[in-house]
Amino acid sequence: MGVWRWRRNPLRRRTDLFEAWVAFAAAVCVLVVAPAVGWAAGLRVDGTLQRAASEQRHERYLVPAVVVRPSPEQAVDAEADPAAQRQTPQRTRIVASWTAPDGSSHQGTVPAAEEPPRPGDRFRIWTDTHGRLVGQPLDPASASFHAVAAGLAAALVIAALVETVRRLVVRRLMHRRYIRLDRAWAQAGPDWGRAGAGS
Repeated sequence: MGVWRWRRNPLRRRTDLFEAWVAFAAAVCVLVVAPAVGWAAGLRVDGTLQRAASEQRHERYLVPAVVVRPSPEQAVDAEADPAAQRQTPQRTRIVASWTAPDGSSHQGTVPAAEEPPRPGDRFRIWTDTHGRLVGQPLDPASASFHAVAAGLAAALVIAALVETVRRLVVRRLMHRRYIRLDRAWAQAGPDWGRAGAGS
């Protein structure tokens, strides 16, 4: 729609041409620069997350654990407010024992793998080398998904920023046009329609 501003036209103002160039630059930024920034951000985040996932896979181990007994804190919580438990169901917590990859024995409170847990049941938990409980390592597919989301977010932020700047520039141009129009009308207005005034 702004192509007419580039054509030679007696009604075209310098601000029209400037606005057309601003719109063209904004379109190039939205269609070329924003995707390029998103792609670069996605690649960088993916590289960082994939390295973190690889480190976690080398530092975290899935070890067998045995149910010892129900957790005493779980029983106290259930007696204290059974209505809250019904509203926000939580996994049963148990006391379990496990052997770390370095050979040390450990015992602690963990979420139950199955409901209801029975003493002697076996399940697996993630620990570090020294037997401390850790979360499951980041999956490479999940890392890629987060990287894609970060890239899209970066591209959208750049596009929104470019569009905001374009709108501010156009608004400023419109304001200047109205000021010039008011000045021109102030000069021509008093003589409007008078014979011999040249209007």
